[in-house]
Amino acid sequence: MRFAFFGDVVGRSGREGLAEHLPALRRRLDLEFVVVNAENAAAGFGITEGTARELFDAGADCLTLGNHAWDQKEALTYIVREPRLVRPANYPALADPPGRGAQLLETSRGRRVLVINLLGRIHMDSLDDPFAAVDRELEACPLGGAADAVIVDMHAEITSEKMAMGHFCDGRASLVVGTHTHVPTADAQILTGGTAYQTDAGACADYDSVIGNDKEEPLRRFTTRINGGRFKPAEGPATVCGVFVETDEATGLARRIEPIRVGGRLKETVPDLEVVRV
Repeated sequence: MRFAFFGDVVGRSGREGLAEHLPALRRRLDLEFVVVNAENAAAGFGITEGTARELFDAGADCLTLGNHAWDQKEALTYIVREPRLVRPANYPALADPPGRGAQLLETSRGRRVLVINLLGRIHMDSLDDPFAAVDRELEACPLGGAADAVIVDMHAEITSEKMAMGHFCDGRASLVVGTHTHVPTADAQILTGGTAYQTDAGACADYDSVIGNDKEEPLRRFTTRINGGRFKPAEGPATVCGVFVETDEATGLARRIEPIRVGGRLKETVPDLEVVRV
């Protein structure tokens, strides 16, 4: 199976960039399934039904969230009606959050993909243990059994927590990929147990910015320590960042992972399917 995961979509620039580039990428890379992190899609904070519809129309099959999941209050009801929207799985049981932290979805070719969203705990909102949460989901819907592929979105601040999650899931997931920090890392690899991994997928955002935000307000806060207003998404052309994964048909484990970057300011890289990876 060939699938792709794209990092945090930031505001209108990110949505328009994905709409511009994703249809061609689906064709060029023969993508059977696409996951997009969309927790910054609505003006940089959360998601609405309208912004989600734009991303689905662009070619996303599933949207994951993160620490801004509920910034737009309509998300609390929309997620109940939209099974392709997945919020972090490690909310405390007493919170009784709406929606799902993991979802098994079927591709157009009849294969089953489990998507799991997790929120890190270090320098982030204080939720329950993401390792215990992912362990429960992987036990309930194992790769190679109930699922033909498993994609884990680890929405976390620090690299060590993301790396630890990759190794914890190694051999039990097709891909573990980090989101939240909005900068694509250079460590795409297949771990020893066969799980594809990258510490951060990057963002679908204008990179003439501070992690997707217009530069003025972040610079003011860093230089003066004075809050001058809300962060606003930068509005220049987006670079669409993500990862491409090809899995083994028998096991669901990864045979190949490569970064994707198209549009905007960052150097373009798109996998060449004619090149055989060993």
